[in-house]
Order: sequence, then structure tokens, then C-alpha cells
Amino acid sequence: MADIRTTLFADGMLDATVTNGVARITLAQSGADGKPIAVGQLCVPLIQLPALANGMVNLLRQVEARAKEAQQQRQAGAAEGGGDSIGAPPPGSFRFQS
Repeated sequence: MADIRTTLFADGMLDATVTNGVARITLAQSGADGKPIAVGQLCVPLIQLPALANGMVNLLRQVEARAKEAQQQRQAGAAEGGGDSIGAPPPGSFRFQS
């Protein structure tokens, strides 16, 4: 069986409601005029919402730590007169470790 997933790009949240134990979060993108446009809805059982939110917070902490680490490596490389980036992952990419 093929693993088919829907990918949504969202850079904001338009609305959120809770009905019958389900949190419904309307995701948005910035339109050409700068106003948000709804692109989809994330539905999460209310009981699972804290786990989802904690996962997002952990992701943000890892992103911040990696960005700080990359900045320190760039500063160290500049101080040493360059550096070898062959085999290094693309800047700004990594796998989330739960």
C-alpha cells in the first residue's frame, strides 16, 4: 500500500475552535496582498493537543539550538580562515528527534 500524505504549507493560524472534544485549527498562508488565506484545517482530539503542542515546542528548541550551533561554527570557521563544508548537511535542515 502506498504511503500518501497531504502536505500543506502554512505560515500562520487563522482560527481555532473546540467542538465535541476536537480542536480545529484553520491554517493560513499570507496572500499576495499580505492578508491571510485559509489553506486547510488541522483537527486534533483535545486530549492529544498538549502532546502536539509540546512536540512543536521541542521542535522549536531544537531549531534554535541548531541555529546557535551553526552560527558558532561559522564564527569559528571565519576565525580560522575558512573551513571545509564537504559532506555537511544543507544549512537549515535536520531531522527532528522526538
